[in-house]
Amino acid sequence: MVQLASWWLQFPRTLRRVAQIRGVAALGAGGILFLGPLVFNRLGLSSSQIGLALALSSAVGLVARASSGLLLDRGIALGTPLRLGAICSIGADLLLFRAHSFHAFVVGELLLGLAMGLYWPAAELASAQFSAPLPSSEGFALARTADALGIAAGALIGSCIAWGLGAQALRLIYGVDLVGMLVLLWLIRELPKRGLPPAPVKLAPGQKRSWWGQSLLPLLAVSLLGTGLLTLQQSALPLDLANGGLARAGLPEAGGGLLIVLQLLLVLMLQWPVGHWLGSKPVAKGLRLSLLCFSGGCFLLAFSALHPKGLVLLLLAQPLLALGTAAFLPTITEAVVESVSSENQGLALGIYSQTWAISGISLPPLAGLLMEFQGHGLGLWLVMSGLCLAALGLLQPSWGKGSVPYSQSS
Repeated sequence: MVQLASWWLQFPRTLRRVAQIRGVAALGAGGILFLGPLVFNRLGLSSSQIGLALALSSAVGLVARASSGLLLDRGIALGTPLRLGAICSIGADLLLFRAHSFHAFVVGELLLGLAMGLYWPAAELASAQFSAPLPSSEGFALARTADALGIAAGALIGSCIAWGLGAQALRLIYGVDLVGMLVLLWLIRELPKRGLPPAPVKLAPGQKRSWWGQSLLPLLAVSLLGTGLLTLQQSALPLDLANGGLARAGLPEAGGGLLIVLQLLLVLMLQWPVGHWLGSKPVAKGLRLSLLCFSGGCFLLAFSALHPKGLVLLLLAQPLLALGTAAFLPTITEAVVESVSSENQGLALGIYSQTWAISGISLPPLAGLLMEFQGHGLGLWLVMSGLCLAALGLLQPSWGKGSVPYSQSS
């Protein structure tokens, strides 16, 4: 306990407050993101309907993320988008708690998309700006650890609700999120308006920063793939677990929820040590590790559909997916922050956040249609496994610590 307190107190006070904010926000998100589809799947909505609603939610988030990033670069206080996001999330919780139709589900998801779009650029920028005197990579490692703790706790609470009170009570996850948003509004009161922007990497003579340079496009492609896979774990994986495979029987809501909680607990255990270790390594190393783990985990998810004891393969996939997540999240964010000048970091994080929205728009409905056509997730996870292996060819040796992608001027 003393060691845990000593570890916690090594971080700047304001960075600790940011971590608390992110942990509380993730508490509600853990239940909603991973178990929300099960609530409305139980009500009779199809996989394609749920995927469409999630895609529309991400479309709203696409605009909100860019707007939030632009406002942050123009000097708006960090707490303002966080407050607005919390208010939108409370509205969504009140609606979804009582929703029984596809229309109400869509409206609630649109509010959640707006809330997340406002929240994420501000939360990421706060993690970077309040890291000093520590490097921003340490701030992101702590922030992602807080995210992992909150998400795991939220999903565990939701699974325990389904286990103890029955699957019909799973809707209480929206009540958990509502309480978390109220606590978040209270925590934001003590957050300073702005912090110190982390210094971007110094360029060699003759080099020029450019978001749309030739070397940046592979980074954004890797980001799209990684965020897309994480999105599918929130939308398609719960439905795949519930529906079953060619030979594997479907899991009840509580069983599928507990399997997802297992992965989230593993992410929680791995996030700080992995993020801290990779903070001093080339970002290409962290991305390579994440892609290999994602590919292996998806391969196991795919072939779990072919065996009556496929649950064993599902269990074996969770450590790989957890390690991939723990390696990917802080590494990709650190690369984005280092790649632009301080006056454009808000917009940079907004653009990075767009990859979450774009993958959320495109993949859930496509995955829902593919799963409805095949009746299982075998094809979906095989495609994702192959794409992760192919993406290894996009990684560039120049993506090193202090040497993330820049375009070379003539």
